[in-house]
Amino acid sequence: MMQFVLCYIKMIPENKEFMSIVRSILLKLGLADLKVDRTPIAVFLLDDDRRRHRWFEKRFEGDDLDIAETVEEAKECLQQANYDAIFLDHDLLPHHYESNDHDDFGTTGYAIAEWLNERSELQKAATIIVHTRNADAAIPMVQKLRESGRSVEYVAFPMLDLKIKNYWKR
Repeated sequence: MMQFVLCYIKMIPENKEFMSIVRSILLKLGLADLKVDRTPIAVFLLDDDRRRHRWFEKRFEGDDLDIAETVEEAKECLQQANYDAIFLDHDLLPHHYESNDHDDFGTTGYAIAEWLNERSELQKAATIIVHTRNADAAIPMVQKLRESGRSVEYVAFPMLDLKIKNYWKR
């Protein structure tokens, strides 16, 4: 039946108003295909948690995903490739989870925020999301990255799935 309707519609001379009405009817009947494929994107993830690696791999299946677990690995990746989306975690070592009262910020995601801020020519077009559960540490990262005019926001990890679906819908 649907093929007959589509063949009949194709035989009618092009009339934008008529086609709009037909499309509306097909949408209401649930017969229109609304799926839109997007091209693959380049995604970068800085996170030390392998469970999160798998989580991101599922969300960005079909995309190019690079993963770094350390600040040094992150710097290397961010210098070598351009990304559409960058996800940064703050807490990269077990003692970071317990408190922000430590003096090794050079081993946290904040070090990458500072590093990118100093290199404004890198990753200019990327959307950056700080996804740590550590909100107290996330805000300074966001502020530091915004100093160089970057598109950045903090998204608590439990809300990240929804944000990804809204930004990079498949």
